[in-house]
Amino acid sequence: MTDILIVEDNKELLQLLTDFLRADGYTVSTADNGEKALAVFEKYGARLVLLDINLPGIDGFAVCEKIRKDGNTPVIMLTARVSKEDKLNGLILGADDYIEKPYDIDILLAKVKGIFKRRFAEDKLSEGDLTLNLVTQIVTKGDKVIEMTSKEFELLKMLIENKGQTLTKDRLFNSIWGIDSESETQTLTVHIKWLREKIESDPKNPAHIMTVWGKGYRWEE
Repeated sequence: MTDILIVEDNKELLQLLTDFLRADGYTVSTADNGEKALAVFEKYGARLVLLDINLPGIDGFAVCEKIRKDGNTPVIMLTARVSKEDKLNGLILGADDYIEKPYDIDILLAKVKGIFKRRFAEDKLSEGDLTLNLVTQIVTKGDKVIEMTSKEFELLKMLIENKGQTLTKDRLFNSIWGIDSESETQTLTVHIKWLREKIESDPKNPAHIMTVWGKGYRWEE
């Protein structure tokens, strides 16, 4: 999964933000319009979205609404539109912050770091009787260690982090294996089967890793 998706139609500003964030160690995806932003998000996901409002085609408000409708990914809106109505609209749609242009790049970076610290700094992810150690990639179910490959771990982590959401097969495959992988999407189906065998009480009738026919998979509590 990409750390940050930047949605900005100003090419110079887009490149500047990309360079600063990559220099800070983040992985970055970019889009210069709303349609591309939603397509990139669907394929790769993102831990945080930096979103301009004034975009060609689908505007930033519509992009924000779609992203937040499908999950809880943090969104910071970046815009020259400073009216009270615009700010309220962005916050009502689910934006986590609203930064006016022109902005100080150091302030933006500080806000980005703050969100990552609050949302992603924990070294453990717990769900029911499962605990995922994000540093060692060790999974325990109760007191029992569940042996997993790196891909299995990343797949389980992604499902749990997005619990209640249907993640498409393309998004899961591209996020875990990469769009340039020589593997085939059938690999995802096999890994889902292996995960069920390892964590489900009845793998043939799973209670957590649910198949959404024609779309993908969803984690249920």
